[in-house]
Amino acid sequence: MAEVLVLVDHVDGAVRKPTLELLTLARRIGDPVAVALGAGAGNTAGVLGEHGAVKVLASDAPEFADYLVVPKVDALQAAFEAVSPAAVLVVSSAEGKEIAARLALRIGSGIITDATDLEAGEQGPVATQAVFAASYTTKSRVSKGVPVITVKPNSAPVEPATAAGAVEALTVSFSDGATGTKVVSRTPRESTGRPELTEAAIVVSGGRGVNGAENFPLIEALADSLGAAVGASRAAVDAGWYPHTSQVGQTGKSVSPQLYIASGISGAIQHRAGMQTSKTIVAINKDAEAPIFELVDYGVVGDLFAVVPQLTEEINTRKG
Repeated sequence: MAEVLVLVDHVDGAVRKPTLELLTLARRIGDPVAVALGAGAGNTAGVLGEHGAVKVLASDAPEFADYLVVPKVDALQAAFEAVSPAAVLVVSSAEGKEIAARLALRIGSGIITDATDLEAGEQGPVATQAVFAASYTTKSRVSKGVPVITVKPNSAPVEPATAAGAVEALTVSFSDGATGTKVVSRTPRESTGRPELTEAAIVVSGGRGVNGAENFPLIEALADSLGAAVGASRAAVDAGWYPHTSQVGQTGKSVSPQLYIASGISGAIQHRAGMQTSKTIVAINKDAEAPIFELVDYGVVGDLFAVVPQLTEEINTRKG
């Protein structure tokens, strides 16, 4: 079978879940070849091999940590030239989409972003996308060059499939632009103990109806009872009730969890664009005419200050 490049998203050798999802999708169209870059790259081979990577091209050059984006593009291009793959898959993060776009431009190929599914086709991989604020679902394929495709987290199951996962050193010649933007400092993000928003299987979000930062602990308590991430609408973020990093929507983060609970969110198109591909959607809103109820699987018409604490209590009771 043809080989498929998968850019590994990892932290010091700890592979993040969206990469394992990419390996599941890659196996549908070929043999996955993982590209691991940065500190701990060689330590990713074990888990990557357990999830179908036939080999791991690794490089731990300091440029990946010291400079932004371009060194990774140089490395992915080197891997592309070494493997001649049938497709290149990248996680659909802000950095991932920039890397994918730069690579596609260099190799003269078409690009598909924010895919939610992938299947083999007679003329190349076919990607499923949610478009126009997730109002429509389309199927697309790249018609020029080798497809470069970014895939949204939670788009595929993580399916173990043992493969060799043999590590091979990747030789990278860095371009003049690789050192153009230097990282001068880093500040670790304070951990909340909750899952990463874009990767979480369950997301609980609060909106204008939460009516203040002092009430967001209600949303957090429900999220914690479910082991979920916490999100917020643009209205809540703009009001300063919750950090911008937790905003879900067209100008925030796009999520696609198994379960999305919207509390006090009206369902404006800006918010829907960021969560409409969720597998199951539940809304809690006291306005029975709120637009959010047009797309939910389950809706609760009621005051969130009464409903959310009861729901949290019931979940904790069942867990106990």
